[in-house]
Amino acid sequence: MGANERLKSRKAIDLLFKQGKSFSLFPFRVVYQKSVADSGEEILQAAFSVSKRYFKKAVYRNRIKRLMREAYRLQKNELQHRLQQSNRQMIIFIMYTGNELPEHSLVKEKIATVIKRLQKLSNEEPAANT
Repeated sequence: MGANERLKSRKAIDLLFKQGKSFSLFPFRVVYQKSVADSGEEILQAAFSVSKRYFKKAVYRNRIKRLMREAYRLQKNELQHRLQQSNRQMIIFIMYTGNELPEHSLVKEKIATVIKRLQKLSNEEPAANT
């Protein structure tokens, strides 16, 4: 993932949690927001998080985030292409809510399901861009 594809802006993240929609797909909770694409901005931005509650050691949190980012990076192309065609923009925040260290295959499979669900949601009309 390139630097411009990462959701890093505190302002954008706060706005996402205030105005965005969410769904859960164990072991993930996804918060997303769609809008009409502005020129010069990235079509698809994402951020990943793992709770300290279940994973006290940073090593485990970082490993899970690395697995999530890699699974997302390998499978995001279809969603990105669909958003480009419809001139839409989407920001996504994916949180790991499980309490056990996941296998790579599980993360890859579940992220694929999350992306398919986001593709379906991307076809709907976006909220007004404020």
